[in-house]
Amino acid sequence: MTQRRGSDFAGLSVAIITPFANGEVDYDRLKQQIEFQIEAGARCIVPVGTTGESPTLTHDEHERVIGETIQCVAGRAKVMAGTGSNSTAEALRLTKRAADEGADATLQVAPYYNKPTQEGMYQHFKAVAEAVEIPVCVYNIPGRTGKEIEVSTIQRLAELPGITMVKEATGKLDQCSAIVGTTDLTVLSGDDSLTLPMMSVGAEGVVSVVGNLVPGDMIKLVQAAAGGDYDLARKLHHQLFALCSNMLGLATNPIPVKAAMRMVGRDTGELRLPMTPLDEAAEQQLQQTILAYGLASAATA
Repeated sequence: MTQRRGSDFAGLSVAIITPFANGEVDYDRLKQQIEFQIEAGARCIVPVGTTGESPTLTHDEHERVIGETIQCVAGRAKVMAGTGSNSTAEALRLTKRAADEGADATLQVAPYYNKPTQEGMYQHFKAVAEAVEIPVCVYNIPGRTGKEIEVSTIQRLAELPGITMVKEATGKLDQCSAIVGTTDLTVLSGDDSLTLPMMSVGAEGVVSVVGNLVPGDMIKLVQAAAGGDYDLARKLHHQLFALCSNMLGLATNPIPVKAAMRMVGRDTGELRLPMTPLDEAAEQQLQQTILAYGLASAATA
């Protein structure tokens, strides 16, 4: 099979949480999270995406989290910095700063709230791709942004040298198939529970939320699928499914994953408004899922 642009980001990328303590970013714990991921073998660390609560970070915090991540990783993995915005000028500013800091790629969410036309989407991503030397991963998540990047627009973007990847989070397997079948972009799953189905039609990995908890198991799944061992991949998919679906379905990301991280003793679980904790019923359901998964020794009520 012909190698795709962006295939050096194939495998597990982890969209890491931004840990807080008493309302402030906890940079020491952030470094602990990064070391945990590198020790597990994560291919790429993705700071300040949706999971990293980027909408509630100040500009200074956003830039510092990226910088601290790059320094901590120190070349032992790749860093794909979340630097998207609904303002092209702001996306350019954040992306140029991340590139100067040493980021290996940028994750660019589709402009949200202002809902540009498909031509506006194209011109936005084109402006970013032409402004920096690092590769761009286009992040298609209409459930968050209110507007889908259509396949025809992604096909146009694929003609630009700087666009090399798509993080596909529409929930549509047909969308993944169309992108893989008509472009040479690397597609990464944006939904943990759809990683295996998407890889079965040509995606090459995942930008994972559940990887914050069990990166080793996600790596095994991705490697099994990439190696064509679908018996093992299916086994791992079903093993992970309840955990993945709860991370995506109990409440808005990153509320469940932060609660889970607290339960296993790896984070305070602190969120910033307007994110609020799980209610009691969801908390109990998540704890049961964690216990059933085998993380019982660290789970707390």
